[in-house]
Amino acid sequence: MLQYGVRGRRSLPVNAEINLVNLVDVAFVLLIIFMITAPILQGGIQVELPQAEASPITTSDAVIVSVADNGDIYIDQARLGSVEEFEIALSAVLGDAPEEGEVVLKGDRSANWGRIVEVMGVMARLGVNLGVAVEALPDRTR
Repeated sequence: MLQYGVRGRRSLPVNAEINLVNLVDVAFVLLIIFMITAPILQGGIQVELPQAEASPITTSDAVIVSVADNGDIYIDQARLGSVEEFEIALSAVLGDAPEEGEVVLKGDRSANWGRIVEVMGVMARLGVNLGVAVEALPDRTR
């Protein structure tokens, strides 16, 4: 009986290969997860931004204010009915020190410019640090 166990052990080949199928499956699952969650992490609603030369936003804790093409105002995902309601909600979100909070304004390129200026006026009245989100211009260096 002992000989069979020893002989059986010597006759089996050593398999030192890594199974890449499982590794590729895990990589694809992670890729899909990141592709789904990346747009969610941006915040705000989906708007068509105007194009301009700008540097990327470096802060992740800014409050996202969006003005849709139909004039609706949003703070992150919450729709607000009027400019007065927006002012009350923004001051509540920023708390006691609005000048220390950062707000990023995402205005749709086809939105009414007057509505965007009203929103910017509210932010100026509250004294917040305002940044405007734009889409980067296409690379023209050829």
